Amino acid sequence: MRAADGGRRVLLGVNVDHVATLRQARGVDYPDPVEASRLATGAGADGITVHLREDRRHIQDRDVERMRAELDVKLNLEMAATEEMVAIARRIRPDDVCIVPERRAELTTEGGLAVAGHEEILAPLVRALVAAGIRVSLFVDPDPRQIAASRAVGAGVVELHTGRYCEGRGDAVARELDHLTVAAEQAHGLGLVVNAGHGLTVANVGAIARLPHLHELNIGHAIVARAVLIGMDAAVREMRAAIDAGVAAGAHA
Repeated sequence: MRAADGGRRVLLGVNVDHVATLRQARGVDYPDPVEASRLATGAGADGITVHLREDRRHIQDRDVERMRAELDVKLNLEMAATEEMVAIARRIRPDDVCIVPERRAELTTEGGLAVAGHEEILAPLVRALVAAGIRVSLFVDPDPRQIAASRAVGAGVVELHTGRYCEGRGDAVARELDHLTVAAEQAHGLGLVVNAGHGLTVANVGAIARLPHLHELNIGHAIVARAVLIGMDAAVREMRAAIDAGVAAGAHA
């Protein structure tokens, strides 16, 4: 996608899971993740992402239903690879589904989906979602085997897991960027759309925004955490500016 000035524009999907986390902590009906989504898109978000977890620890089924009915932007539903979640997705019809690994004991998603070796399980789920008119993304580590397997099971998108880059220190940061760059090139060469996300902040998003063929970044915790202090509108605009600055820096390098 091109920006208004003719340069490359990376889309921003805002994950509002942790607005619901705050609501669920007290068992009340506020803050409302749908209202937060409206504020985010009004500030420049290109879409909204939510993760409907099996344990329903934050986002609830009703949240996703309302978002689909009330929001006029792209809705990306993150979910585990289960028949229950496929049935929910086929009923609600989000624009995109991103299949992610999920463990009940984890605080957040800890790594990429093991697609390689589980093709026989994942391929029918992907086919069922695609048949319902839903674009399917797989959240994977920047590993050549996982990317090739993602293409083999019929996904149209990969979302590259940026967690190791975000957690890296010293030389590890450059190594992880190299892995992500190679993965983005491989995915693009296979005809896959390239997205990325996990652990990204205003401070570290610039280098990721410069990945080749990058289409979209999905960012949640950093934006919601910042919104607690400065408001959702300002937090989204701040992240949008950091992404655009990262892209621009790459263009002039």
